[in-house]
Amino acid sequence: MRPFEYASPTSKDQVAALLGTSWEQGAILAGGTDLLALMKDDVVAPKRLINVKQIDGLRGTGYQPGNGLRIGALTTLAELAESKDLAAYPMLVEAVNEASSPQIRNMATIGGNMCQRPRCWYFRNGLGLMPMTKDGKSMIVAGDNRYAAILGNESGAYFVSPSTIAPALIAYGAKIRIYSAKAQGSGVRELPLGRFFITPKSANQREHDLKPDEMVIELFVPPPPQNLKTGYYEVRQKAAFDWPLAMAAVAIELDGSSVKSARIVLGHVAPVPWVSDEAAAVLLGKTITPDSAMAAANAAVVNAKPLSMNKYKVTLAKAAVKRAILKAGGAA
Repeated sequence: MRPFEYASPTSKDQVAALLGTSWEQGAILAGGTDLLALMKDDVVAPKRLINVKQIDGLRGTGYQPGNGLRIGALTTLAELAESKDLAAYPMLVEAVNEASSPQIRNMATIGGNMCQRPRCWYFRNGLGLMPMTKDGKSMIVAGDNRYAAILGNESGAYFVSPSTIAPALIAYGAKIRIYSAKAQGSGVRELPLGRFFITPKSANQREHDLKPDEMVIELFVPPPPQNLKTGYYEVRQKAAFDWPLAMAAVAIELDGSSVKSARIVLGHVAPVPWVSDEAAAVLLGKTITPDSAMAAANAAVVNAKPLSMNKYKVTLAKAAVKRAILKAGGAA
């Protein structure tokens, strides 16, 4: 591990000043479950670590039926799973409990989970988000691509978004709040969580809408409609903790027995949590049955572009979407 400075500020303004204007100048240390591993593997080498655990107001949850759920960025996944404030969001509770292992959940924060870097072998070996051969061809296309993206990979980014919690939050319509001392007004900007994740178009672009001098401070989840039904399903290689090969989070609003609106979000199949408008459109106006769920599942992967070794992920993604929809509809 390379030498670095260490700072422990007590305010958001101090953090912004310490971070600087480039990613190499500073990095935020919260739970450290991802950052420290990246530093040990010499993938990143920030000159300064900024411990934000001493800042008041960045931890904890709060729920008001008419307003929704607030989650501080420093709230650990273990704290989140045990919070009674999440009672109205059963799919989020399930996603948090499925994330990682108990040891990691006791340390990892929800803000860090949103900002964690891809688990792609090429990236973790220091080759970048879009690794290229000397003749300008993608290493992933030519190499081992069994876990690579099957959707949204047209730009040449083949890693998959690593968070298993983000798809559930996006299905609920969550927003993320980001602080910067340079921003006008309160210094806080808010955007839909789905727009926080970016598919890079060049090797120099990152996978989050986050500037080097900004920090995530909280998440906000609107109150769910009374007739909202949700379903969450992961496909893993083994039952013990492992990264999903494909997953789906589904939020369906019913009008009687018919689907009034739907949000279907796939995970681990694209560089971002993948919102499938095609699958949602298939469900509109229909009742939830095995046939309608299968039709939506087929629509979810209609634009898939698998590589030489990951065509199986198309089948797994369809299975995850179908089962998540049926789960939302009350099927066993």
